[in-house]
This record gives sequence, C-alpha cells and structure tokens, in this order.
Amino acid sequence: MRRGRFAPTPSGDMHLGNAKIALLSWLQIRSIGGQFILRIEDIDIQRSRPEITERIIGDLKWLGLDWDEGPEIGGTYGSYWQSERLALYHDALVKLQAKHRLYPCYCSRAELLGVADAPHGLASEGTAYAGTCRFLSEAERKEKAKSKTPSLRFALGESAISFEDGIFGPQSFPPGSGGDFIVRRADDMYSYQLAVTVDDALMGITDVLRGADLLDSTPRQLQLYQALELTPPTFAHAPLLLGEDGHRLAKRHGDLGISALRTAGAKPEAIVGWIAYICGIISKPETVRASELVSSFSPQHVSHQPFILTQQIIRQLLPT
Repeated sequence: MRRGRFAPTPSGDMHLGNAKIALLSWLQIRSIGGQFILRIEDIDIQRSRPEITERIIGDLKWLGLDWDEGPEIGGTYGSYWQSERLALYHDALVKLQAKHRLYPCYCSRAELLGVADAPHGLASEGTAYAGTCRFLSEAERKEKAKSKTPSLRFALGESAISFEDGIFGPQSFPPGSGGDFIVRRADDMYSYQLAVTVDDALMGITDVLRGADLLDSTPRQLQLYQALELTPPTFAHAPLLLGEDGHRLAKRHGDLGISALRTAGAKPEAIVGWIAYICGIISKPETVRASELVSSFSPQHVSHQPFILTQQIIRQLLPT
C-alpha cells in the first residue's frame, strides 16, 4: 500500500502556501489509492502551540482533506506527534555513532556566519559548513568541551547524490553538497533532517510531496536513509507560493491564514479551485471540491513555476 503524508509545524497558522502543499500531497496519494497520514512536527517545543495544531486540523477538515492515520484517529505507526517520538531519534543517533558518521561540533553561531540547520533547505541556510570540527583530534575536542557543549553533525559521504523528482525530474547534487549538517543541537533538540527521515521511514511513507524549498535537503536525507539502512520514499517538490516581495509566504506577508480566510467568509471550494488552477490541475479558476480532483490528478502535470500571491487575489477569494 502506498503511503503519503502531510507534516505541518504548529508554530504558525496554516496559510495558502501550506494549503497548496497539503492539497497536492493529498491528491497525489488519493489518486493512486494510497493512505494519507497527518503527522504534527512539533519537535521544537518552545515554538509549537497546541491551539495552532487544533486550528490546522480544523483547516484541513474544512478544505475537505481527510487522513487515514494521525491526530484524532491514531494508527499503527504512532505517535503522530514528533515530540512523543524522541526515543526513536535517539536510537537513530546511536546507530549513526556506531558507524562513525557523527562528530561533535563546537562552532558558535558567530563562527558559522548565520548557517543554521532549519527545515528550509540549503538555499536559505547560506554558506555550507566548512567542516571545521570534523578533523579535530581527541585532545582538541576535550579542550573545547571544557567551555562549550557540542552539537552533533552528520559526516556526508564522498559520492554525488542523484534522484528522480516527481515534479522537476532528474536531480543531481555534487559530493558534500551543503556541508556536514547538525542532527542534534547543543540543547539536545533533534534536527528536522534527522526526525523527518526517521519518521517517514518508520511510518512506511512511500511518497513524499512537499515544497520546493526542501528540494536541496533531499540529498542530505537520502544519505541518512543509506547510513541507517532504511528505505527512502520517492520525492516530489512543488513550487512555492510567494509574497509580493518575491519571498516564500510567511507571517510578514500579513494575515493569509486559512482560519482567517474562513472567518472572513471564504468558501473551501473557492480556495481548492484557486489552488488547483495555479498548479495547472484545472484550466480556469472555479469552485471545486478536493474529492472532484482526485481522478484527473498527476504530479507530472503540476506547474513548475512559483506563483506570486497578491492582495487582489486574496480579495477575489472572499465573498463580495
């Protein structure tokens, strides 16, 4: 049985860009008769909010997107909250450590010049990590450990990584692309890269459709799959919705939350139809239910172009 998922982070309300990815991932797996899983990526406990999780669940239901496993339903592969899966990430680190694929990193934020292990792909992480701590001697590590608690980095392999993207086609990344990356921070928080790899593998996810901002995270995750001897899913990356400033949608672009649009009187069929139109699934904007798009959906037909969301478009989604 093919299995797909949508895995939102409950640190902010779901906006139209999130809804686009949710709809496409739901259509992809429903179009092949598979199971759809909802997983809440609340591993960053300080930023995650239970009330936001509740609103995300409500928004998905309102859009007509159901799930076979996840919150309110349960399932064989739970828990469906990352904050309750920490022991699994620890076990993965033990395996990686045994294979000598991890090393402590003592670099400060200033030394890294703003490079961070965030779930947004290399394009937003800046300069690749230079491997400063990778070849420290044991004596040097002991000396540095006296003044700083280290993070743990995964040592990338020396081979190029290639894969077939379900939307963008063949992809190839050179050896060491992006540099060695953090799998556990100095404050003991596990990284997105590690958690998403472990969760997708152990939940039996076979098909991942997500935003194009994560395209260049895929070679990192493929190396983790290989090192952990896990089976990777297929990947497809959909172009993002952008704000009028040309950057991907975020809180700075104003009140674009699905919950806010609902309150303002927007209809779910109007939002689903508009997303389907900008993705190239239907030929013109029209009101349509998500279930009506399943039979004709193919990820190969999804437009490759990002779309700029203007205030004028948002007004068109609201009743006159």
